[in-house]
Amino acid sequence: MVMTIDADQIVSEIAGMDGPSLKQAILHFRGRFKLDFTDEFLDRQSLDQLRHILLAAKIQHISKSSH
Repeated sequence: MVMTIDADQIVSEIAGMDGPSLKQAILHFRGRFKLDFTDEFLDRQSLDQLRHILLAAKIQHISKSSH
């Protein structure tokens, strides 16, 4: 069975998240790899940077899962 990924849905979900939600999603990311960021580091990032980190992690997780 081939799983299709709706990138627009992922982007929309992340775009609608606030700072604390993004931080929690990054800190509790469960994928094929671990994200290792400290609270202090994440607190210094802008909303756009947090969104980028989470989006990159999700895209990487999805692309590795589909191979």
